[in-house]
Amino acid sequence: MKKVIILLAVISSVLAISSTVISGDRMQSESKTSYTKPAEAELKQRLTPLQYSVTQHDDTERAFNNDYWDENRDGIYVDVVSGEPLFSSTHKYKSGTGWPSFSQPLESSNIMEKTDYVLIFPRTEVRSKYADSHLGHVFEDGPEPTGLRYCINSASLRFIPKEELVKEGYEEYVTLFE
Repeated sequence: MKKVIILLAVISSVLAISSTVISGDRMQSESKTSYTKPAEAELKQRLTPLQYSVTQHDDTERAFNNDYWDENRDGIYVDVVSGEPLFSSTHKYKSGTGWPSFSQPLESSNIMEKTDYVLIFPRTEVRSKYADSHLGHVFEDGPEPTGLRYCINSASLRFIPKEELVKEGYEEYVTLFE
C-alpha cells in the first residue's frame, strides 16, 4: 500500500511539472498545446468534402480557386482540423502560384516535414504536428531571408483575423500586429 501511495505521489508531481510546456520561445499552458485530431466520424461531419480530402487524403485544391490565396488581412492561419497555429500573414507573400504562400511557419514546432514521391521526383510535404493534416509542400524558391516557399492548401487552414485573436484564444499572437 505504501508503494502505491508513493507511486501516486510521483505521478502527481510529474503531471504538475508537465502542465507547463515550452513551445518555440514562449511558455504556454498545456491547454494551449493540447491540440488533438477529432475522431473520424466528427471530421467527416465537421469538414467540407474538400477539407477532408486535402487534410486526410493528401489531395490538393485547385490553384486560384481557394479561400486564402488572395487573402490580404492581418491574422494567423491555424489547422482546420485541430486549431494548432501554423502560419501568420506577416510571413505571407504573393508567389503567383494560386495558393497561399509563406516564407516561414508561425510555429515551426507545429510543422512536420516528410519526403513524398507522388510526382515521381521527391518533394518535401508539410503536415501539422498534432492533427497530422496534409498542408501542402515547402520549396526552396521563396523570398529572403529564408528562401523558402511554404505552398499551402487553403482547405487545410482556418484564418483568424487579428481582431478575433483574443476571442478565439490566440491572444499570444496579438503583438505580431501592433
